[in-house]
Amino acid sequence: MGKKRLRRAKFSSFDRRSNSEEPSSSTTSERRTKSPRRNRIRSTILFLLFVVCPAISVILYRRISSPSQSVSETDLPDVYRRGLVKADVNYRQVLDEHVKVSANVSRRQFENSVLAYITPWNSKGYDLAKKFNSKLTHLSPVWYDLKSEGSSFVLDGRHNADIGWISEIRMNSNAKILPRVVLEAMPMDFLTKKKQRKKVINLIVEECKKFDYDGIVLESWSRWAAYGVLHKPEMRMMALQFIKQLGEAMHGVSTERNGESLQLVYVIGPPYSDQLQSHDFGPEDLLGLSSAVDGFSLMTYDFSTPHNPGPNAPLKWIQSTLKLLLGSDNSGQGLARKIFVGINFYGNDFLQSGEGGGPIVGREYLSLLEQHRPILQWEKNSAEHFFIYLDNRRIKHVVFYPTLLSIAMRLEEARSWGAGISIWEIGQGLDYFFDVL
Repeated sequence: MGKKRLRRAKFSSFDRRSNSEEPSSSTTSERRTKSPRRNRIRSTILFLLFVVCPAISVILYRRISSPSQSVSETDLPDVYRRGLVKADVNYRQVLDEHVKVSANVSRRQFENSVLAYITPWNSKGYDLAKKFNSKLTHLSPVWYDLKSEGSSFVLDGRHNADIGWISEIRMNSNAKILPRVVLEAMPMDFLTKKKQRKKVINLIVEECKKFDYDGIVLESWSRWAAYGVLHKPEMRMMALQFIKQLGEAMHGVSTERNGESLQLVYVIGPPYSDQLQSHDFGPEDLLGLSSAVDGFSLMTYDFSTPHNPGPNAPLKWIQSTLKLLLGSDNSGQGLARKIFVGINFYGNDFLQSGEGGGPIVGREYLSLLEQHRPILQWEKNSAEHFFIYLDNRRIKHVVFYPTLLSIAMRLEEARSWGAGISIWEIGQGLDYFFDVL
């Protein structure tokens, strides 16, 4: 039986006139006769901007962040006081406000664990990790690939390791440093051979000891699926056993710095159907690995593709994924605290025709706003903002990129389960995103 995929929302507003098209201007005489009316309109807009919008943001924060507590005006995050966490945000507000952050960068709004990925090809992430280190509990620089080399194995990427940056982080923060390791080695080279498995495990543990890491984030499941490992019951069992053995080996080593055991966080993809396939990571896998794995980085993003354009991570899809893994009644609450719900700080610029496009980061998003001055629209089904524009060839694009409201709603979803979050990746976002963390 084929997989029953979750239905994507239909975005009828994509068919509207491109938001970059400007209305025709009035004549001079028309502007003169309408000036009193225009003044009234301007006054109304200013009232809405400086009085009503902040009030709505205050109410929103109280409802989604602390519904059972009384929150004073001075306790509100800066972006709420400025009236920026809302559905009817406009492009000019984003351009004017995105670099303005709260003076108190150490205050946390999200109490659960926050895992932040940082990539070497986006140096902004390193700086943001230092600036907002108090809001981040785990930092995962994307540094390593484990590869086969003849009959042995190598950890490629040591040249990426930035010891100076680690020292700066640890001077001002208790965040754990867990570099990401991707298992690129052919799975048949080590999963079926006890001595080779031991070599791989020792290689990872020794690297952690050498550089005083707090552990690693391991990514292998999607690779194993591509190699067909997970379609064979015996091989699938060996793959799970390897993760257990690695976790147990890491827990048996204490760091010299604080005496704590090395930690293992494992990357998992979301099942795309409630009828699990052999290559899906399901609730039984989560339970089976829970004693050996300290956390699971759940990749709840990349829902849409250039050939099927749409939102990056529909909120209902995230909810369904968590229900599938943890149970609809959250009976797996003990496991929920080990989940890092994935939140994207990047967006996508797709051709609306479904014939191309791809990811964009913050600076590219801002450039599109500056160039096209679009109308940002709130899509209720996905709980994401998007806009449409025409490029210089008159081809229509649809852009989905996170906003303060979309992030705040995903934080509340994670909070309601007792889960943490993982961010891919912090250098791709806008500075004021950190105000809601």
